[in-house]
Amino acid sequence: MSMEKRVFLAFLLSIIVLIVYQTYVVPPPPVTPVTTPAGATSPGASTAAAPSAGGAASIAKAGTPGAVPPQNANVAAPVQTLVADTSARDIVVDTNDIHVVFSSQGAVVKSWVLKKFKSHDDALLDLVPEDLPDAASSGLASAPGVIALAQPFELSTDDADLTARLSKALFRPSADALTLGAESGTLTFEYQDASGVHAKKSFTFQPDHHIYVVTLDAAVDVGGAQKPFTVNWGPGIGPGYNRDGSRESQPASPLEFHDGSIERIGVKEPAQRDVAFKYAGVSDHYFLSAILNDLKERPADSRPLRMSFQPISLPVPKSDAENFAKATKRSLVAYSVTVPGPSSLAYYVGPKDFEVLKTIDPDLTFAIDFGMFRLIVVPLLQALKWVNTWVHNYGWSIIVLTLIMNLLLFPLRHRSMVSMRKMQSLQPEIKAIQERYKKYKLTDPERQKANEETMALYKAKGVNPASGCVPMLLTFPILFAFYSLLACSIELRGAPFMGWLTDLSLRDRYYITPLVMGGTMFWQQRMMPTAGTDPVQQKMFMFMPLIFTYTFLWAPSGLAIYWLTSNLLTIGQQFLTNRLIGAPAPASAVVARVKPSVVKK
Repeated sequence: MSMEKRVFLAFLLSIIVLIVYQTYVVPPPPVTPVTTPAGATSPGASTAAAPSAGGAASIAKAGTPGAVPPQNANVAAPVQTLVADTSARDIVVDTNDIHVVFSSQGAVVKSWVLKKFKSHDDALLDLVPEDLPDAASSGLASAPGVIALAQPFELSTDDADLTARLSKALFRPSADALTLGAESGTLTFEYQDASGVHAKKSFTFQPDHHIYVVTLDAAVDVGGAQKPFTVNWGPGIGPGYNRDGSRESQPASPLEFHDGSIERIGVKEPAQRDVAFKYAGVSDHYFLSAILNDLKERPADSRPLRMSFQPISLPVPKSDAENFAKATKRSLVAYSVTVPGPSSLAYYVGPKDFEVLKTIDPDLTFAIDFGMFRLIVVPLLQALKWVNTWVHNYGWSIIVLTLIMNLLLFPLRHRSMVSMRKMQSLQPEIKAIQERYKKYKLTDPERQKANEETMALYKAKGVNPASGCVPMLLTFPILFAFYSLLACSIELRGAPFMGWLTDLSLRDRYYITPLVMGGTMFWQQRMMPTAGTDPVQQKMFMFMPLIFTYTFLWAPSGLAIYWLTSNLLTIGQQFLTNRLIGAPAPASAVVARVKPSVVKK
């Protein structure tokens, strides 16, 4: 095989490897459920059960408002409350961007709705999963002091009785509701009983005007002594599965940023980590819930905290009747942080929007998995958003930016096409050289003369064998950086294009764009110079459109539009090149033999 064939083949194989890598390797592996053997008891299972209606009734019958029945059945009298709410009720916090519903029972979050994002059923997106089973009957094994199926901000300790009391306690809120708009505000919950248990949680929303950040100040003491405790987030984040079957969406998975780099953690069983991280939590393809560990105060060496991660596999919500009937599973990850005493913890709960994350801390943008071409992806993202300020449609913005990119890359592609045309014209002569020396073994010194004659031919004709592929390789990072951008950009989520393409982050449900894209790839392959190319290689090259088409059937439609546009522009450039330098000659047009005098002795 000649040198230019090997280089060209390597380029095509690199494309296949990158596509497979981006499609099947980058998304973190789905977490697997961890079950407890029959008859075993998980450390936190019995303490995390949500109170039943019967439990609420027993409190009412006790005749003591706000009283919490002790966990020990041998204790007859309930504990008298000193600071508590009279009954479990919802407390709503409203800002311009989020709608949060707290329950005074446990002072936990029941719902965390993002007002600017919708789920695939066109309802506002709630980052707290729905239809969670009862923790006591789930059979999930958890780390000591951790509640796997907790609600966000539920507290637990290594004392099962205290954990149960905190989970059922009716915390007294500082307000019946909190409407903030763009301003910051604080909601406080407090509980105290006659046994000496005193717990307090204060939630400050939008500190420093960071719209998706909430700061939790929490403390638990018993008899005046401060107790260590765990703040549980519970399963997250989002639905935990792809409603439409797209393959591009990443399932929920843990991540930590420490020592200047991001670590995406694959967990198959409960795991605890003691790391001085800058931030840590759980993210899916587009959203993030994470603890911000002193981002501003100590950016290089944050305090070590114990993080616990728990993989969870559950049936999809019954509200999704189609997927529920298929017994589809959702993969979720619960996470918790354990602190030694009264603590202030900042949480980010919101979209993986580059600009929003950057305003909090530039390192937080690494939560977005832009892949190996990150340095190119970021300016391309800025360019896409700039184009959209004029076009106001991300589908057309992708097309416009693809056009701009191809215009900038036109000189490199043109040079590559011209060089490949020259190489094509030399193929018969190169083949003649190979035929003349094929009778010699590879180890025979005479066989080396074939390479000498070939290089002499290149020099005599003024052709650089690498000049056809090197310019194309220079465009390679830019093209795939744009691919990575469109695969991860939250700007495309819910963004309509036209007609049946109502969400560029989802696959084309009619498969029109990927099939047309495959057709353009086939057309493009047919236009490539093939004179002198081995028939087996030609068949392999023509098989590539089928591979790409299959890959893009489940890819976001925005990616298919980009690749389709790029193919059409490349085809147009090929026609223009043919017009400028002439159409390629047929393979049988040149029959020549290289004279030995061409080689320098």
